[in-house]
This record gives sequence, structure tokens and C-alpha cells, in this order.
Amino acid sequence: MATFLYKLGRLAFRRRHFVALIWVALLTLAGVGAASAPPAGNSSFSIPGTEAQKAFDLLEQRFPGQSADGATARVVFKAPAGEKMTDAGNKATVEKTVHELSDGSEVASVADPYQGDAVSKDGSIAYASVRYDVSGMELEESTKDALEDAAQQARDAGLTVEIGGDALQAVPETGATEIIGIAIAAVVLVITFGSLIAAGLPLLTALIGVGIGVSSITALASVLDLGSTTSTLAMMIGLAVGIDYALFIVSRYRAELAEGREREEAAGRAVGTAGSAVVFAGLTVVIALVGLAVVNIPMLTKMGVAAAGTVAIAVLIALTMIPALLGYVGRRVKPAGEKSKLLGGGRAARKAEAGKPAKANMGTRWASFVVRRPVAVLLLGVLGLGAAAIPATSLELGLPDDGSQPTSTTQRRAYDLLSDGFGAGFNGPLMVVVDAKGSDAPKDAFTDVSEAIKGLDGVVAVTPPAPNKDGDTATITVIPDSKPSSVQTEDLVHSIRDAGGDIEADTGAETLVTGATAMNIDVSQKLNDALLPYLVLVVGLAFLLLIVVFRSILVPLKAALGFLLSVMAALGAVVAVFQWGWLSGLMGVEETGPVMSMMPIFMVGVVFGLAMDYEVFLVTRMREAYVHGEKPNQAVVTGFKHGARVVTAAAVIMMAVFAGFIGSSESMIKMIGFGLAIAVFFDAFVVRMAIVPAVLALLGKKAWWLPKWLDRALPNVDVEGEGLRTAADADRSDPDEDRVPAHT
Repeated sequence: MATFLYKLGRLAFRRRHFVALIWVALLTLAGVGAASAPPAGNSSFSIPGTEAQKAFDLLEQRFPGQSADGATARVVFKAPAGEKMTDAGNKATVEKTVHELSDGSEVASVADPYQGDAVSKDGSIAYASVRYDVSGMELEESTKDALEDAAQQARDAGLTVEIGGDALQAVPETGATEIIGIAIAAVVLVITFGSLIAAGLPLLTALIGVGIGVSSITALASVLDLGSTTSTLAMMIGLAVGIDYALFIVSRYRAELAEGREREEAAGRAVGTAGSAVVFAGLTVVIALVGLAVVNIPMLTKMGVAAAGTVAIAVLIALTMIPALLGYVGRRVKPAGEKSKLLGGGRAARKAEAGKPAKANMGTRWASFVVRRPVAVLLLGVLGLGAAAIPATSLELGLPDDGSQPTSTTQRRAYDLLSDGFGAGFNGPLMVVVDAKGSDAPKDAFTDVSEAIKGLDGVVAVTPPAPNKDGDTATITVIPDSKPSSVQTEDLVHSIRDAGGDIEADTGAETLVTGATAMNIDVSQKLNDALLPYLVLVVGLAFLLLIVVFRSILVPLKAALGFLLSVMAALGAVVAVFQWGWLSGLMGVEETGPVMSMMPIFMVGVVFGLAMDYEVFLVTRMREAYVHGEKPNQAVVTGFKHGARVVTAAAVIMMAVFAGFIGSSESMIKMIGFGLAIAVFFDAFVVRMAIVPAVLALLGKKAWWLPKWLDRALPNVDVEGEGLRTAADADRSDPDEDRVPAHT
């Protein structure tokens, strides 16, 4: 592995014009494809194997032409203070609006509030339901404009009008904080490298990689049914790993220069050593993201595969474009320990000339402290993460609805108006589908189901059964007395399904519960059921991969256990902020509630991949020192001497990039951004920088134990670059590793 990557690095350095041309061509091609493709919308949401999806499919079969998957809108009207919606003037305004809404070419139906019992008891609020022939993703802009224009005309007449539903859902905005995150990353890179040019290389390559990845996703969005969230997540992860991977290679390149090697040779060795770690770190991330397919939720699978593709691009760019760019910048990238003149360069050389001893860096001092007191550091780290994980014991899962939108959106204001006028449960009606095709008395079965539901706790209203033309299937709408994302509503769904089982035994009619609320409940359950198999699959595959990398059993085991600690602590922090409301104002969380049901499994996948990044980058340096003859504890210190500064910079950069997405208007993106940022903090600074060296110090030589039969069976991937070591020793003219070359 190291030898192949060494040759690749030297080739990219020599043929830099050709390499740069290829990547620019790919970026241009992806950009042209994205510009000519239709914009991404909201991807279709199907959950195979759930009752809600089964009922949804049945509706499409038994109620043809009703566009079960069509977009919906609720136009909510509120009368001015002291007036009612039943007043003649207000009623005329609403009827005019309903007439205008009915004229659209994509409109399937519009329900008049005064004919459908859609006026609140106090008469202050009414709503008109609009159904469309096509999904929200396929709605034309002219149709959306007509909806907004009709609402605006009613506002001009003196009414308060808001629009809920999925017809007007927009692409989420990330806000200025994303730019701030990138700016912080740039500052960290400048501090780390002491050079503006060296700092600019990881940023440039990361932006090119993300540009190719996101543009490709945008170009394929309509073909593969990819939602707007897919590209946002790919951008988030691609930026973070793209900067980090390039950072590690540039850092190793500067270290090779400091040992006196020529620039082409240094580029080859940087790619051969640090590049090997990049490959395996990238593989763990890809495995974790692609493994999301095991959940069998198409939307989640697409998100994972798209993000994995962006990570793969980041790896390839780091291995090829970074050495090519290093060839372009030449002597403007200084050896490790030197800074550019603009940032105070020359001071290290002046100190060396004065004969002053080099001061141990922070990583060396910290590792020496941990090695001396491993038990205390281990206990403190484990107890701290355990305390942070406590809120996770009260984790409640759900999917975001309009109630979690910012109060500045019309969807959220419509949600609140409907809650005020009709009750909290009105925003999450349940649709009960009664399949009486196998029943001898379908009408009686419909009535039995309706009466059984009326007798359940937590039900506010039940509409009369609405049969299809054949009379073998009917729909019943149930209004709960609790909001859609509450535990009470989930209990009601299970109660209806239990009651339906008894009725099916008596009448032969099958009762199914669907609708957005029931679908969310089924998704949460499906994700819960898939979490353990997914964890076993991803951790198992990565565990095997790390055995190959480290040629050890205990080091990969320690890595996996440390990951579990960090992900549980991160989930605890997510619960504290988004469910309990701690620091919610600071995070821009306007409405607390259940944690997004995809969050645990998504965090497990992404955080595991990222956690293994730091494990590979830091511990391979320790392994390299140990293999080359150092004692176990000294190898830990050496690993920190060379890797701690870079890993710290990488973690801060990744945290800044993820935290930048906290400013998103989309609650799911906001939660994922916060969760990943805090998870990186826990994993990098508590697990990898404290718990890992403490455990390795306690284990000593046992940490690197591997059964002889397994050692013979495993392939030798040579991550440490042992194959390059002999040539390196032969090429070096000065054995002093701290020598600074005369050329700059």
C-alpha cells in the first residue's frame, strides 16, 4: 500500500499539470450537469415493510385518481379581532380565495371551509384544504406562486392568512454560520502551518472535492429522486473530511522536508505514509455511510451513498491533487518548524543558531503527563463522558413536522393557528384505511371500526367512513387530542391497530393506520429495530479493517469502545439541547420536542467513521514508532509529538464546519450539525487525546499483541511505510532527525 501510494504521490508531483487538468475538467463537467439539471426538491418518502406504507399503497390501488402522494396545502384564515370568519365580508373573501385556488392546472381539489366543517368553534379561524395531482417536488413554480398570490389577496382584504402543508416547502438555508465555520477552519490552518499558502491548499482541494460531489448530486437529483437534504449533508461531511485529509498529507510533507528530503521525494513519502492512513480512514467513513442501506429506508440509503461518494472524492483528491499543488507552490511551503516571513518566519532558525534547546511541544508534554498518570486520566475521561450521556436515557424519538419550523415561516404560523382553533392533534390527523374486500359485510365492518375508534382514549373526532366506488375499502380520519410528535399520539396509533386486530378476527376486514403522523411513528420504530444490526455490521467490518491496519486485537477493540462512549455522550448533549431545551436559545432552537428518529443511527454511522479517522491518524504514528524499536510508553509520546497538533487542528476544523450548519433553517440539518460537532469534540479531545493514550500506557506491549496464526493470515498493507524505511535510511545524509535543511 505505502509503496504504491509513494509512487502515486511522486507521479502526481511530476505530472501536476495533467492531474490538475483532470480535476478541473471533472469540476467543470459536474458544474455544467448541475446547472442544466432541474432543481432538487423533496424526495419521495417510502418506508418498505411498514403498515403505514402498506396502507398508502392500498389507497393508490383502491382510490385511483385521488393522487394519494400529491402535495397538500392548508390555507388557514384568521378573522381580525372582534370579528368572525362567518361574517359576510370575511366569508366572501374566503370563498373568492377558494375559487381562485380551484383554477390551477395541477389542483386536484379544494375543500370549502363552510361546506366541510372547517371553521373553529369560536368562529375566529377557518381553513381550506388544497390537494394537488403531483408531489411537492414536482409542483411547478407557477402553481406555488398562484397559491401565495391567493393568500396575499386575502391578506389585503384584512384577514390573517398562513399556508401549511408540503406544497410550499423550500430548500433549507444554512445561513452565514456555514461561512463562519469555513473561516475558522482557515484560521486554524494558518496557525497550524504558519503559512498562508500551506493553509490554503487543504481549503482549495476540499472546496473542489465538495464542488464535484455536490454538483454531481444536483445533476442526478431528479433522476435518482434525491432531496435537497442529501446535498446539504454531503457538503457538510465532504468539507470536513476533505480539509482533514489534505491537512494530514500537507503536514507529513512538511515533516519530510524538515528531515532534508527533496520536494518530490517528500511528496511521495507523505502520500505513502499519511496517504495510507487517509485511505483507511476514508474506508471506515465510507463503510459507515454505505452501511445505512441496512435500515432499508430509501431516503436514508441515498443520503448515505451520496455522502460516501463525496468522501471517496475527498480521498482521491488528497492523494493526487495535494502532491500536484505542492509541486506548483514549490519552496513557498516551508519545512515543519518554519514559518513564512509574513507570520514571523526565521525565529526557529535563529534559536537553533543560538544553541538554545528545542522546547517540547504541547503534544509531547500532554502525552508524558498521561503516561505518568494513566489511571486518573482514564477514570476522569470515562466518568465525564458517562455524565454527559445521562440525558440520553430519556431519549424520545420522532420526525420533525411544521411545529418544529422557525416561527418566521408561514408553515409554522399555520400550524400554530390550527392548534389554537382546532386543538393540537389537528395538525397530525390519522388516516385509517379499512380493507373489507375479504369481509361478508363491508359496511358493517366500516361502522365497527369507526365505533371502536371513538371509544379509545385520546380521540377528539372521528369522521364517517368514506368508501371507494367498489365499496370494499373505506377511509376514516381520526383527530387525536395531542400533537403529532407526542408519545400520547404514538400510543393512540398502537391502540387503533390493536383494536383493528380484534375487528379483523370478527369480520375479516383489515384495519391499517397511515398518514404523515403514523408514517413517522413507523419510521422511528424501524430505525430503532435496525440500530443494533447496523451497529454490529459497521463496527464489525471496521474492527476487521483496523486489525489489518494496526495488526493488533486490543487497539481496534479499544477504538470501538471509545467510540461508543463518545456517541452516547453526544446523544446526551443532543437530548439536553433539543429535547430538554438547555441552551436552546443559543442554538436557535425555537421548539423543543422529540429528537429526530434518524439521529441515533445517523450519528452512529458518521461519528464512527470520523472517530476512526483520528484513531488511524494518531495511533499509526504510535505504531510506526513502536515498530521502529521504541518502548510502548515512549511510542505513545512520539505519536503525540508528531500527531497531536495536527489531530487537534483537524478536530477543531471539523467541529467548525459542522457547527456552521447549526444556523440552518431546517431542524434536521441543525440537529445533525450540532450532534456531529459535539461528537467530534468528545471523541477527539476526550477519547482519542486522553482515554486512548491512557489505555495504551496501561496495556504496554500487550496493546500490540496479535496471534501468530492471525499475523500470518493477514495481508501486510504497510500503513507505517516500513517498505519505504530502508530507502529513507539510505537516502539520508545526516542522521539528526531534527535537522532543518539549508534550502527554503
